[in-house]
Amino acid sequence: MIRIAGLVLSFFLVACASKPPAQVEDRSGSAAAASSGYYRVVSGDTLYAIAFSHGLDYRRLASWNGLRAPYTIYPGQNLRLTSPPENRSAKAADASSSARNETRPKATPPPASATTRPAPVPAPKPPTSASSQRTPGTGASSASGSGRWLWPANGRIIRGFSPTDPSRDGIDIAGSEGDPVRASAAGTVVYSGDGLKGYGELIIVKHDDRWLSAYGHNRKRLVAEGEKVNAGQKIAEIGRNDRNEQVLHFEIRSNGRPVNPLDQLPPR
Repeated sequence: MIRIAGLVLSFFLVACASKPPAQVEDRSGSAAAASSGYYRVVSGDTLYAIAFSHGLDYRRLASWNGLRAPYTIYPGQNLRLTSPPENRSAKAADASSSARNETRPKATPPPASATTRPAPVPAPKPPTSASSQRTPGTGASSASGSGRWLWPANGRIIRGFSPTDPSRDGIDIAGSEGDPVRASAAGTVVYSGDGLKGYGELIIVKHDDRWLSAYGHNRKRLVAEGEKVNAGQKIAEIGRNDRNEQVLHFEIRSNGRPVNPLDQLPPR
């Protein structure tokens, strides 16, 4: 009996020794790092929509990815969402060089000779008026003839802007389903679709190189990408948000960053 048990034990040890050890998959390596800081383009995306979704200036996003107007992108393409390493290194080198220069004693300029005239002092710039601060652009892309934005809908505000809450990058204006949504300023439609999560049927209008406006939760979109719109033109119809509220979500962005629309819209 003891001999049989010994044979069984010997067989078990040999079987274990012949079986290769289990391999452990390391998921913390390059696969995760490769996707970090990048966005994979899907069908229907535009550069403006991607920049809008990530709170970036579209020009900066284009520069990081070597894109030029008209900023053509393709499904499956990976877009960098942060500054390339060489740009950061160059900035660090510039900062270091600047710091070294600041520590060096500055040379004392030689005394002016009788024939040397002092440099002319530029005249002070006139103060900027409040109305000019509200203007999203100049020329054809100006907000309106008066240089002011227009209200995109007539309802009351049920949810205001908050600089610390990403879900409140704009204002929510109540209305009835089917009410008109109007362009707040003249510009070009750079996005018209439903691919941005949390916005439903969305329209983004570019007014100039600095200003964008966005109109979300529409029941129906009436303009297409690339179409030019006038201030006050009907571009959509009010729909419902995820809370089943009949509402228009409206945003204004300056250089990719959300600003409080009430600081730009005329009082009413």
